[in-house]
Amino acid sequence: MDKATFLELVAEVLEGLPDDIRAMMDNVEVVVEDWASAEELLQAGVDSRYNLLGLYHGIPLTQRSSHYGMVLPDKITLYQRAIELHSGPGGSLRRRIRQTILHELAHHFGIDDDRLHEIGRY
Repeated sequence: MDKATFLELVAEVLEGLPDDIRAMMDNVEVVVEDWASAEELLQAGVDSRYNLLGLYHGIPLTQRSSHYGMVLPDKITLYQRAIELHSGPGGSLRRRIRQTILHELAHHFGIDDDRLHEIGRY
């Protein structure tokens, strides 16, 4: 799929999020890259670029203090090619994009991978 079409799907997913969730994303940028870099794979603890669908870069809301301010936006990076590889036919690409965004937003809200496993959302 070309990047423009993928970006349209990402925008649709973001627009479809509940208003209260979107309001808490006021300092979060969502970007799309083809693949994760070697540095990003290392940061995420993932061995293969085929297995990293997204990555949250930033300070979770639960770790911010009253001194938080004047900082660059947090960033959620979606890795288009990996997401495509993990998506089946039909509407599952949109579903996989949504799952990836929600997973990375969970990190933004201070929920780590262990907790996501516990609640069955990994």
